[in-house]
This record gives sequence, structure tokens and C-alpha cells, in this order.
Amino acid sequence: MGGHREKDDGALLRAVAAGDQAALADLYDRHAGWLHARLARRCADPEVVREVLQDTFVTVWRSASGHRGAEAGGWLWTIAARRLVDARRAQERTARVAPEPEAAAAPSAEDRVLAGLEYGDVGTALDRISPELREVLRATVVDGLTTREAARLLGIPEGTVKSRARRARTELRAALAQLNPSPLGGPA
Repeated sequence: MGGHREKDDGALLRAVAAGDQAALADLYDRHAGWLHARLARRCADPEVVREVLQDTFVTVWRSASGHRGAEAGGWLWTIAARRLVDARRAQERTARVAPEPEAAAAPSAEDRVLAGLEYGDVGTALDRISPELREVLRATVVDGLTTREAARLLGIPEGTVKSRARRARTELRAALAQLNPSPLGGPA
């Protein structure tokens, strides 16, 4: 390889931004395994997982100069998760144009949840909360990042991630309540 194995992710990404293909290969070797495993838990189609992983590293090649910091795990996962959502949207568009045969498998629970986040009441409610709260929820809930990973990705302290996540959940509950007032929740 390119002799970059001892470098941290930030150094590799700076080398990738400068056009170093060996650095990209080292970054791929370092992160592709866990990214693949994490994507495979969210998508049962191995071909989609391979395409998303490839698209993730093409995006890294194109946008490495935009990464800040030493570790790239959270940033890479955010790219991969967004590419997976894009792939699912493309599949949905294709399915609307050409309906699947009767024997097609039902969508997984996770697929239904992600679709609800994008298109259902949760997606509508997410659009009603402030962008800084929404990005914390997407990073920690949708993308599955830890508080530390989300803090690095968003460039804010971990404590801020925690307080924004708490506020975001409160505002999301309120927005959902406005969309779907519960007949059981009111006074008798």
C-alpha cells in the first residue's frame, strides 16, 4: 500500500484531498469492513450494500477536503447512511414505475421505520423542529452515531449533542402531538 498505515484518519483524508489514491486505499482498508457490516444490518440486499459502500468512498474521494478532525468514522458513517437512504429512494421510485411481482418480500421493520422518517408524520414533525436539533437527531437516531461521533461530525461539544438531543425529542413529541392529537390524551 501507500505507507500510510501509521497515519490517523485526518492525515489520510488530507492526503486523499491532495489526490493520493494510496491514502484512499488505506482509508478503505481501515473502514470498509465495519461500514459493510453496519450497512448489511440495515439492508438485506448485498448488491445495494456493495454499491452504497462504493458510493461512500467515491464521495470521500470527492469531498475529503471538507472533513475536519482526526477521526473519520462518524463522517464516513453519515455518508454511508445517506447513500443508503438515497439507494432506497431510488428503489422506491423504480418500484412505483414497475410494480414488483406478488411474491416479493415484505419490507423489513427497519425499512418501514426509515420510510416513516422520510415520508410519514415523523418526517413532517422533523421538518418542524429547528435545523440544529434535527441534525443531532438524524446523526444519533437515524444514522446511529454515538454522542462522541455525532459531536465530531457536527463540530460541537458532546454536552451540546446531549442537550440538543433532549430538546429535539421534546420538540419532536410536541410536533407529533400537533399532527396526531390523541383522543385518549385529552381531559374526560
